[in-house]
Amino acid sequence: MVDRVYKADLPRLRNNLEKLKESFSDLGSKTNWIKLRIEPLLKHLVSLEEALKSEEFSPEFSRLTKGVEMFHSDLVYFRTNVRGLEKVLQSEKRSLTKKGKRSNE
Repeated sequence: MVDRVYKADLPRLRNNLEKLKESFSDLGSKTNWIKLRIEPLLKHLVSLEEALKSEEFSPEFSRLTKGVEMFHSDLVYFRTNVRGLEKVLQSEKRSLTKKGKRSNE
């Protein structure tokens, strides 16, 4: 069960992070969230995906009965960071919208 969820969620989370990277690059925020959080997360995620694809690791992963909570914690970590980045993005957008309205007044 965990292997199917893990294998399906990693690419989905990578896509979410890539979309966030694009959104933040278009935003022009004072904080470089791409370098600060998105790139390190993507690097970690890609390394996990590569490990899953390796012939050495794949058979072992399918048979896992112990240590499953460690793999689950990877998903929780990525999901939490993606949600946090989405909140920051919305906050940054609101902040820029407010600044734009003030400069037009």
